[in-house]
Amino acid sequence: MELRIPFICRCVFLFVVVFAQVVNAFYLPGSYMHTYSNKDLIYAKVNSLTSIETELPYNYYSLPYCQPDGGIKKSAENLGELLMGDQIDNSPYRFQMNVNETLYLCTTPLLNEHEVKLLKQRARDLYQVNMILDNLPVMRFTNQNGVTIQWTGFPVGYTPSDGSEDYIINHLKFTVLVHEYEGSGVEIVGTGEEGLGVISESDNKKASGYEIVGFQVVPCSIKYDLEVMTKHKRYDTLSPISCPAELDEYQVIREKERISFTYEVEFVKSDIRWPSRWDAYLKMEGSRVHWFSILNSLMVISFLAGIVFVIFLRTVRRDLTRYEELDKETQAQMNEELSGWKLVVGDVFREPDCSKLLCVMVGDGIQILGMAGVTIVFAALGFMSPASRGMLLTGMIVLYLILGIAAGYVSVRVWRTIKGTTEGWRSISWLAACFYPGIAFIILTVLNFILWSSNSTGAIPISLYFELFFLWFCISVPLTLIGGFMGTKAQPIEYPVRTNQIPREIPARKYPSWLLVLGAGTLPFGTLFIELFFILSSIWLGRFYYVFGFLLVVLLLLIVVCAEVSVVLTYMHLCVEDWRWWWKAFFASGSVALYVFLYSINYLVFDLRSLSGPVSATLYLGYSLLMAIAIMLSTGTIGFLMSFYFVHYLFSSVKID
Repeated sequence: MELRIPFICRCVFLFVVVFAQVVNAFYLPGSYMHTYSNKDLIYAKVNSLTSIETELPYNYYSLPYCQPDGGIKKSAENLGELLMGDQIDNSPYRFQMNVNETLYLCTTPLLNEHEVKLLKQRARDLYQVNMILDNLPVMRFTNQNGVTIQWTGFPVGYTPSDGSEDYIINHLKFTVLVHEYEGSGVEIVGTGEEGLGVISESDNKKASGYEIVGFQVVPCSIKYDLEVMTKHKRYDTLSPISCPAELDEYQVIREKERISFTYEVEFVKSDIRWPSRWDAYLKMEGSRVHWFSILNSLMVISFLAGIVFVIFLRTVRRDLTRYEELDKETQAQMNEELSGWKLVVGDVFREPDCSKLLCVMVGDGIQILGMAGVTIVFAALGFMSPASRGMLLTGMIVLYLILGIAAGYVSVRVWRTIKGTTEGWRSISWLAACFYPGIAFIILTVLNFILWSSNSTGAIPISLYFELFFLWFCISVPLTLIGGFMGTKAQPIEYPVRTNQIPREIPARKYPSWLLVLGAGTLPFGTLFIELFFILSSIWLGRFYYVFGFLLVVLLLLIVVCAEVSVVLTYMHLCVEDWRWWWKAFFASGSVALYVFLYSINYLVFDLRSLSGPVSATLYLGYSLLMAIAIMLSTGTIGFLMSFYFVHYLFSSVKID
């Protein structure tokens, strides 16, 4: 699905640039524009091999492919790319701008048993080769049942339905779409390698030439005459090659076999301009269904939440009005005769069980919620383009580290409110700094051992472990302690009523109250599950997700629904004289995480049917569990803080002697 940066964002950004220097400028999404002249050499790069069947990325050169002259050189990668398992290397695939040619690349030595086993396994697991030219991933098109489907990457090999033999892709027919830039030169002003950019008139001869606006491939398997091919040298020109239609003419993967690799390239002029070159990648199948499903979900949930909120307001207002219109003598009589929330006035602010854990979870929830909110806002404004690999994840980690100050502040503030003292604030701050990162560290370490045992590039290197630990210990922990100290200096929240020394007995109920709490998570889940499907598809099926505008609306609606659901359930518990509302308010909205995790399992069973092996399933469930815990902390925090405000306001509105 295509999503362009809002007009307001463009105006603001251009306003800043115009004030920096007076130029005529226009918006340019994606990476810096690079123009090429005729016969300029351009080298493609290769990323990790990926598969939707195993979700285990592997190094491109773990297979017996042709290696570049001068050896393999890794490209600089950011933190997000490393965590996602990207490993971008140089490749021997060389193009000359606007030169159509067919070239010989290399012939491998005799394949040994290990190489044959690897090639067969990668071909049968549907591994894709991910090639990049001028920061554009290679794209291929297939026709299934009369429908054209686009994919990024091309397969390692081909296995027929009978499974008798496996064939390797050894000839690539590239099509490079170029747009001729005939205007004045450009001066680039941007936010990074892949971010916002502005081009301005500065030098009429500075950057004329051709821009690469598309990169497509048709993969083939061809059995060559080795006696002829071995006489060639790298980049020797060959006659045009046609892809064979019969399996007998395919290159079989077999021990003691030598494989020749060739490729051809055709440059095609295109009307696609630089700002629109990513549109082809951002288009999703069923975009109209996606659009109307999201709108329908938003309307239904908004309608239901509005009804609940109106009913709730009328009920509480009626109770308060009736109570305050009575004189003191009648109020005292009502306190003796009537049941409901008015009878728990001496217990409603009694300290909950495991109060320290509650404070820590609320603080971490604020940190995660702030990280998610700021990230989605920046992404919706276009600062995190999908062309910028790893930027989204890197931004999330940086924001999480910085927002440690919010976690410490809120944790200590809630602790001080419950205890009435600042004693123990240091331990609260330390726990807030370690709680969710500790859970993430345990889960990721277990998953990392699994990836290490599989020799996958998705495994986090030991050096990166130390870097992450250094960032956490030197940035997040100090900021959390600073936030905790600020919480001790903030004005305390005073309870409007006194707490009795002896707890009031809670009347017996016909059904467990936690059943209602768990059921309350269905309403917030209703706002989330459609977007959750597209997010999971983006993560596990290799699709681009760039509808952050929708996601921002869903996040705002989710916050409203979580707050309303939690407040309504808190009011219901107080009405039946159950004053233990603290944890129930947290899990009333936080229980949406249970449904998210169950939906993830449903997605694994019914939508990721191709996912094979216990290793892949374990990785999927591990990452899903980490996501569900983060959702529980953030949504639970919303519900708890709103319920606390509601209870405080409710009992502040009642005249108590």
